[in-house]
Amino acid sequence: MLGALGVVFGDIGTSPLYAMQTVFSSHHNAVAPNESDVLGVVSMVTWCLITIITVTYIGLIMTANNQGEGGVLALTALVLRKLGPEASPREAGVALVLGVLGAALFLGDSLITPAISVLSAFEGIEVTGAVPDAVILPGALIVLTALFAVQRWGTGRIGGSFGVVMAVWFLTLAAMGLPHVLAQPTILRALSPSYAIAFMVDRPLVAFIAMGAVVLTITGAEALYADMGHFGHHPIALAWGCLVLPALLLNYFGQGALILSDPDAIANPFFFLVPESLRIPLVVLATMATVIASQAVIAGAFSVARQAMRLSLLPRMRITQTSSVHGGQIYVGTVNLLLFLGVVTLVLVFQHSSALAAAYGVAVTATIILVLALFLLYARQILHRPLWQVALLALIVGGLELVLLAATLIKIPDGGWLPLLIAAMLTTIMLTWRRGARLVAERRKEMEGPLEDFIARCARTVQRVPGLAVYPHGEPTTVPLALRTSVQMHHVLHQHVVILTLEHQHVPHVHRDDRVHVNVLGDGADGLVQLTYQVGFHDSQDVPAALRAAVEQHGRRDGDRPADGPAFIPELDLDLDEAIYVLSMLRLEKAPGGGASTQAGGMPRWQRALFRQLNRTSAQRTLVLHLPTDRTVVMGAETEL
Repeated sequence: MLGALGVVFGDIGTSPLYAMQTVFSSHHNAVAPNESDVLGVVSMVTWCLITIITVTYIGLIMTANNQGEGGVLALTALVLRKLGPEASPREAGVALVLGVLGAALFLGDSLITPAISVLSAFEGIEVTGAVPDAVILPGALIVLTALFAVQRWGTGRIGGSFGVVMAVWFLTLAAMGLPHVLAQPTILRALSPSYAIAFMVDRPLVAFIAMGAVVLTITGAEALYADMGHFGHHPIALAWGCLVLPALLLNYFGQGALILSDPDAIANPFFFLVPESLRIPLVVLATMATVIASQAVIAGAFSVARQAMRLSLLPRMRITQTSSVHGGQIYVGTVNLLLFLGVVTLVLVFQHSSALAAAYGVAVTATIILVLALFLLYARQILHRPLWQVALLALIVGGLELVLLAATLIKIPDGGWLPLLIAAMLTTIMLTWRRGARLVAERRKEMEGPLEDFIARCARTVQRVPGLAVYPHGEPTTVPLALRTSVQMHHVLHQHVVILTLEHQHVPHVHRDDRVHVNVLGDGADGLVQLTYQVGFHDSQDVPAALRAAVEQHGRRDGDRPADGPAFIPELDLDLDEAIYVLSMLRLEKAPGGGASTQAGGMPRWQRALFRQLNRTSAQRTLVLHLPTDRTVVMGAETEL
């Protein structure tokens, strides 16, 4: 529970900083600080938290996990795996597109969350009057720069006290709101949904505008799901019910009660909840909480990027494992740099949290709708839930989420275009990469040729030389390009040849005992062996480690092996110190005249150009596969696209 407080609830836990202020301080100036509007808004906040977070995410969506992992791409992988090869292309295509859009919006959200959270915390300085307002932007930029700079150290080192800080934060939220609720108990009437309904019936346009800001109270819903693999469903649900939800409601009710008693408090109802003498300490605590909230989203962006790479939606990027114990703790330098540049740009352009709030709502509502759509597909096609149950969930929860989305769409001119633009760009990149990667894989398969024919022709006739050559290769049925090129050029084979394939499973982790699969090639005396090493999308792609695991399991002779251990395979009785790694490379060149449409698989010229550019940005495979650079050789061929 303490760990979940420090990571999972950082985003939703800092929403009180700006959500109510945005509702009442909108430039539309439609929501008034009177009793009917305040009770209506607080009631809407209460029932959005209960319906969307408590019932839908905690109660339903988090039960759809991919071996304990959550998130939109994990759910997409789960749906695709459960549907299996017999699924119609339409169903698989719908699931994939929903997942891609959700991932793109989540990555866009990862840009906005640090900017709006840290800015809103520093804006408490305006209320204190003790420090010049001119320090807000520089202070926020310094904190954000430090936050991104320490990412390479890993959340394990910098986040040891996150849970304690967030526990103090939530207790502070409750303590801030409780006195105002006791002083103005009439606010408790907002617990009844009738006030939200009456607000929407009596003043539909005003309520509609208010919902565009109310949606900010449920930001972080996707983080609850995406970070489930770190802590499990039960601790997250327990922390939500026992501390987070009561603290959030007390604070929102306290802000509502304060606005009823002092309408001028709408300028910043969060910081006006406490006496002036406590506002500077509150700014410090709020800054710590927003940094933690930002940290959670940044870590989530790293995970989503890795999942996207494993699903062939993004080019290879270098991934650094920052923990030897927790597989989910990673650092992706490219993503970190792009996020930092994007966040700094947002802070400099928008300069105020209320300006960013318009951009924030669209990303949040669109993401939760896509996750719900994937869950409905999962419930109907995989769990085979009755149609009436699926339709009822879609009507109640989907209807509420669609209303929230519609309310945020009116903010598109004010900044809501930003996450849509980011999502459109990322979706284009991911779908282009997936399409191009499939096309290149087919072209490469033709060039490589069948492995069995190659072995039958070369194993006995080609001269052998001492040594161990390891060929990392993605397609187990074909010949590595480097191996074919080496035989054609040098007419020799090493005495020991290992073709090693990392097989990606649509699961987060593969158990260590289930990873290694061995296929001895030829007649068993040729020294040729094929290894398939299965990894999940949260497992490391370490080729030397995979080879070492295979040798440890199957390459030790009988005297060194437990009686019930895996079978001894002589071809894996290898000296790993003499291994050289030979990488296959297929270089892409622009086809003369742009290339025919049929040769390019129907890809338009602009998409081919984008794919070639993305391919150039791919990380070196020696880094991705953790190969020793002093013992790695690259060989291959080229093709036109």
